Amino acid sequence: MPAARESLLEAAYTALARRPWGAVRMVDVAAVAGVSRQTLYNEFGSKEGLARALVRREADAYLAGVDRALKEGGLDSVAEWTVASTRRNPLVRAALTGCWSERLPSPTLSAVPSSSSVPAQRRADGPLPAPGDFVVAVRDRSVAALGVPGAAKGEAEALARDCEVAVRLALSCVLAPPGEGGVARLVREVVRR
Repeated sequence: MPAARESLLEAAYTALARRPWGAVRMVDVAAVAGVSRQTLYNEFGSKEGLARALVRREADAYLAGVDRALKEGGLDSVAEWTVASTRRNPLVRAALTGCWSERLPSPTLSAVPSSSSVPAQRRADGPLPAPGDFVVAVRDRSVAALGVPGAAKGEAEALARDCEVAVRLALSCVLAPPGEGGVARLVREVVRR
């Protein structure tokens, strides 16, 4: 990602931490990033384009963390990453749960017309993931990482079911945090993988 685009997204994220999205001004985002307002508009097209790119960036970072968690520890690590990500990042929480507050941008999830010459913005202008899309993406990544090549069809189906249950359990812990032992313990008790 070009440096100017990343610094603009970081400036927008920082501004969002300080004030509601409706009060975030494009001129302020550009100034914090050290670029002109025209550069900001050239990169994102509009405040809605900036919001879409910000949500896309945070969704991508969450999924990259899922991949790391799978390599480090499996489904319980994915569940812990999911809960930790949503505690730390309100955009990830909103994207995973569909609960967008008035403090956050709430871009439409469907694709919007894009005339951007910036490939990253054309991607952000495409469809954004809904909560169900995250469940499928995490389940599929988990199956790919944890599956045994050549496993019987029944074993593969059981793994897919277990992975989906683990993801859904983690999301339920986002909305109603677990007690003693945390989400990893719950996943280990429910899913024996």
